[in-house]
Amino acid sequence: MHSNDMVKTIYHALDDKKAKDIVIMNIQNVSMIADYFVIASGENQNQMQAMADNAEEEMTKKDCYFRHMEGYPNTDWILMDYNDVIVHIFNKESRIFYDLDRIWRDALIVTVDQL
Repeated sequence: MHSNDMVKTIYHALDDKKAKDIVIMNIQNVSMIADYFVIASGENQNQMQAMADNAEEEMTKKDCYFRHMEGYPNTDWILMDYNDVIVHIFNKESRIFYDLDRIWRDALIVTVDQL
């Protein structure tokens, strides 16, 4: 599956669970670790888990499986590594604290419609 299609699937899966502030970062020209970061926030741990579960379920339907997951089920930050796409699901406080949006500010912010 192409990374653009992966991002679209993940974006819609997160959006279906009412994720807040979904940001898609194209990091291809900034780092070799992946093509994209998808960053989203959840209101509480249950919503964050539902977001991660839905993303995993939708990706599995397309025969795409994460390589690694961290932080599930009891954390303020869930990371899902799909090789070319890395998903970060934060609670509000951790998103502000870790501030990946600022750290990766050299990345190109794209919308799902631009993919």
